[in-house]
Amino acid sequence: MTDAHHPKFAKLIDFLVRIPAIETNDTPSRGIGAGQEDGDWWVKFSIDIDHDLAWHTVQELGAVLNYLSLDERLGSVFKPVSPPPYLNGGPEDFLSWVIEAPDELRPGTLADLLEDRLPKPIENEAAWYGEAEEDDEEEDLEPDADADDVDDDDDDEGPFGTLDD
Repeated sequence: MTDAHHPKFAKLIDFLVRIPAIETNDTPSRGIGAGQEDGDWWVKFSIDIDHDLAWHTVQELGAVLNYLSLDERLGSVFKPVSPPPYLNGGPEDFLSWVIEAPDELRPGTLADLLEDRLPKPIENEAAWYGEAEEDDEEEDLEPDADADDVDDDDDDEGPFGTLDD
């Protein structure tokens, strides 16, 4: 539901609103701005600075959008934007974040890159702390049901028989 935006931004905005610390609202724009100018496009949004994942969100987005790797730069920029605080107020109300990119890097492509590289599932706050992956690993470490069928007498010889063999 990105009726307030150009359709080219739909996939990226739909992805961003799933990030737990990103602020949204019930307006058609969902509290996110988007536009294009002079061969570049931008998406502007707010991060709830009181959310436990606020700085995790900044770090994850900054790592992918600004420096995917030393050899693989995307051409996108993720940065804070604000009017002068002395005229308006503090970061709770007036600090925003913007993603800027050239038209060659389509918003949908950027959404796919973020989906591939940010915590999974993106909506799960535990995943941002690495806890969702640990739960999956714990399931893999559970003993098999067949392990209870082992004969205790077999343990005396070990897995390869006795040393005398």
